[in-house]
Amino acid sequence: MSRTLKSAAIAAAVVALGGCSLLATPEPVQLYRFGNLPMGAMERALAGPEVQVVMRRPEFAQAVRGDRILGVTGAEAAYIKGARWVSSADVLFSESLESAFAAQAERVRLVGPRELTRTSQALDIDVRTFEARYPAPGVAPVATVIVRVRLLNALDRTVQSEQVFMVERPATANRVGAIVSAFDDASREINSQIVAWTDQNARNMPAG
Repeated sequence: MSRTLKSAAIAAAVVALGGCSLLATPEPVQLYRFGNLPMGAMERALAGPEVQVVMRRPEFAQAVRGDRILGVTGAEAAYIKGARWVSSADVLFSESLESAFAAQAERVRLVGPRELTRTSQALDIDVRTFEARYPAPGVAPVATVIVRVRLLNALDRTVQSEQVFMVERPATANRVGAIVSAFDDASREINSQIVAWTDQNARNMPAG
């Protein structure tokens, strides 16, 4: 009886191992970041009296809100295989923009969500496009970022200023590393434009 039970156990183990061998091995996924400041860039003091502005987390289109990298060829869209952002794209974009303000702004200081400081203005960020656009299948794509930025009155939510920014950066090759590098350059450039525009348009007003 014991031999029968032992044989059955061995047979079951063999079946289980065979089943495991049939499972597909997950493909390796490389994680990437974008929008980092250049090496050596640091937070600096504002040149004049500061204008405080609160910024909500940027809104992203649903298709690019997560950690996958979207590629578009004409009317067709697919996520780039084997690569993901290290965090969701909206989080990385928000962090990179905050760093850009800290390092580049002349007048504006962003007020963090945990600060109790009352502000008169809010920065509303709507990222409408964040994708690699392929002119034709198989060729190097263009990292394309389109962002609508609005300065709002924090009390009544009326729009004081509005601007749409678009930056395109061609990848040097149709490889993941080159595509990510193009996104990195495009993100840093559009962050710089947003900082400069906000510096120019934000105003000192009573917080109410």
